[in-house]
Amino acid sequence: MAAFDAGILPYYCEDFLVYLESILGKSKNTVNEYYYDLLLFFRYMKVKNGTAPQGAAFSEIPIADFSVEDLSKIRLSDLYSFLNYMNNERKDQPATRARKVACLRSFFKYAWSKAHLIPENPAAELESPKLTKKLPKYLELEESIALLDAVDGDQKERDYCMITLFLNCGMRLSELVGINVSDIREDTLTVLGKGAKERTIYLNEACRDAIERYLAVRPEYEEPSGTKPLFLSKRKKRISPKTVQYTVKKYIRAAALDPAKYSTHKLRHTAATLMYTMGDVDIRSLQEILGHESVATTEIYTHINSTRLKDAVSKNPLANYKKEDGEKEP
Repeated sequence: MAAFDAGILPYYCEDFLVYLESILGKSKNTVNEYYYDLLLFFRYMKVKNGTAPQGAAFSEIPIADFSVEDLSKIRLSDLYSFLNYMNNERKDQPATRARKVACLRSFFKYAWSKAHLIPENPAAELESPKLTKKLPKYLELEESIALLDAVDGDQKERDYCMITLFLNCGMRLSELVGINVSDIREDTLTVLGKGAKERTIYLNEACRDAIERYLAVRPEYEEPSGTKPLFLSKRKKRISPKTVQYTVKKYIRAAALDPAKYSTHKLRHTAATLMYTMGDVDIRSLQEILGHESVATTEIYTHINSTRLKDAVSKNPLANYKKEDGEKEP
């Protein structure tokens, strides 16, 4: 189960979070994010309603006593007021506010249609802030090679394997950390993606070689459940996301690249970009490789290949037509 503190939220919010994970199959990360979103929302509502304890810091406002009667009084205008507070006071980016909209929509739909706590759904018409699509940052091929060449030290086999998988398979950080030895089958790897969805990743020669070299020096360790995590920390436990992030940043610096610009997620972008722009991978195949639920998410990579765009224009049948001097206009 996701790790959230019981007794902080109203009981119906906790029931909602359990529903998200156990019935809808949302990831622990999503459940935890929604937990904090609901904390903010109900604390804001207490301030707005004038029921917060006088002088209490915002982060200390108790909300477990927010009654079902209070919940039924919330209107769409309250939701927009909350989003306005997130924008003006907390300076949340549009993507962060969009997640809060998704949380509120899901919660009030549950409270209305599943738990039958409220007579109407105030979030039914709640709109999400407009998001601007930013082109993903990624490493060029030469920079990717420099990053791999920078790997060294007493954990070099492990670290080289991690970065190789990031750059070749385009997996998420959580997917890499969650890999078990048993997930590897010759030239395939099974990973657990968003929403607890499994997908198969095919391993190329570089990945197979890196895994083989790492397994040859990997310490023996099994979790109490009997599973063998692929990547281990120096303490011989499953490696943590923070350790992976720190390790990647270390080698980014060693490769004379900008650690403020590149991260583990940018390595995922790099893999996708290199496959699409240089590997001639079609957009549907790339969607499957990356584990995107919608091809619309993958389509961002179609906007970053200026070489293909230039080539497409040059292949226009009229590309080499020039009107001769003295010739009449058509």
